[in-house]
Amino acid sequence: MRAIPQALQVKLDAGATTLCRCWIVKRRDGAVLGFTDHDRDLTVQGVRCRAGTGLSGTEATQTFGMNVDGGEVSGALSDESLSENDLAAGYYDAANIDAYLVDWSEPSLFVLLHAGTIGEVRRADGAFTAEIRGPAARLENESGRLFTPRCSAEFGDARCKTNTAAGWSANCTVVAVESASAVVVAGLGGFAAQMFAAGKLTWTSGANGGSSTEIKAHAVNGGEVRLAFWQPVPRPIAVGDAFRAVAGCDKRFETCRDRFANAVNFRGFPHIPGNDFLVRYPLPGDTSEIVTP
Repeated sequence: MRAIPQALQVKLDAGATTLCRCWIVKRRDGAVLGFTDHDRDLTVQGVRCRAGTGLSGTEATQTFGMNVDGGEVSGALSDESLSENDLAAGYYDAANIDAYLVDWSEPSLFVLLHAGTIGEVRRADGAFTAEIRGPAARLENESGRLFTPRCSAEFGDARCKTNTAAGWSANCTVVAVESASAVVVAGLGGFAAQMFAAGKLTWTSGANGGSSTEIKAHAVNGGEVRLAFWQPVPRPIAVGDAFRAVAGCDKRFETCRDRFANAVNFRGFPHIPGNDFLVRYPLPGDTSEIVTP
């Protein structure tokens, strides 16, 4: 049940109101941004909510049961408020967002309408539409361990325990740019092809500094090392940009054992019977042999 300030309730009961909506976004990198659909900036909860962004929101839906609640918010993309590069870089992925109903004539009077996280974001023609997911959306996320043949740990994390600095990472630089998703690099000459496929690199300089990119392919051709990414990098890549690359792991037990000598920390269940086991049957008159159709 929402607690509405008495002074705000009096204004709501009066019929003629001076209300607007404000949104406060808290990104995972610690940045806090505020937006409003009012025609001037307002300060709510100590956060400056910027006007003039063309921001508007749909009505949030709330349902009984286990259905996912939420709504949408849309607005214009602008380097001064919410830039397309920041969206493409994933800075707003799963960011917390609080929506407030505010009395713009007295911004200290407000009520929290709903809180959630930013889900899918669509961008087109200089504008964006972001899905707001309610708390029930967390029930769709996997939690706990799953019984699967492949490892559930991330390569190099606390569960994997592989020391990526011990021969499984390298500091590199870009020597040629083929596209936003393919570069020729220096610094990986001592590694076999595909060693860094399914790995990750973190940019340490250039326009993409601080962001990470997943590696799709690692090719070696006549001494030239080429990396391809699963998605285009959000900001332009320049020759000389530096990054640190970490080797990839396909999460198979054989790879963990033979390449990384880390079978003791394998976080999967490689001996789980597969679908072929379920359809096996004994031959007529010979129960000693079981065949698979």
